[in-house]
Amino acid sequence: MSSDQNNAVILLSGGMDSATVLAIAREQGYACHALSFRYGQRHGAELQAAARVAKTLGAVQHRVMDLDLSLFGGSALTDTRIDLPESPGEGIPVTYVPARNTVFLSVALAWAEVLQARHIFIGVNAVDYSGYPDCRPAFIEAFEHLANLATRAGVEGQHLTIHAPLQQMSKAEIIRRGVALGVDFAETVTCYGADDSGRACGVCDACRLRIQGFEEAGLPDVTRYLARPEP
Repeated sequence: MSSDQNNAVILLSGGMDSATVLAIAREQGYACHALSFRYGQRHGAELQAAARVAKTLGAVQHRVMDLDLSLFGGSALTDTRIDLPESPGEGIPVTYVPARNTVFLSVALAWAEVLQARHIFIGVNAVDYSGYPDCRPAFIEAFEHLANLATRAGVEGQHLTIHAPLQQMSKAEIIRRGVALGVDFAETVTCYGADDSGRACGVCDACRLRIQGFEEAGLPDVTRYLARPEP
């Protein structure tokens, strides 16, 4: 891989999936430029986690962009008037943030052009994806097509690739992969309602999937919980 092809932008939320994606990109030899967003989410603990993960996993740089989606609301993650769910429901959950991955990938695409990076990594998952429409393979394929139509790099024949290496992996498989690559999941924050120190609530959908993932992986759950439901 030549130096002008070595840069990659990694969307880094501070959760376990994006941390694993960063580790995968690093293993593949990319110079990883991590990008996080302060988008009006309920807590800042995940951004603190993103900073830890970026440092531990050797990101070349880590930038945090202010992009306040709470201005629109429409999600339990950006509007405190909407209660966080404690059990899975039917259809698209209230934790879906309208167009979030489209917005984040668009910003990542802009930075990638500046960096002359031809690769963007995102930790979406089509197995344990909670019903989010912007985590499906069809969305990633469509965005990659858009990226190559809408940018100077794409028009000039320098193909841009959107990598979603976790897309067909279960949460247990993601955990095993991350551990194998040296990810310290104790540094990550997945919970929708974590406290200021990053302790997880133990009852939201994200916590439920995380707990189940560690159990199915057969590995100790290193997460700090405020409360954890009985098995």
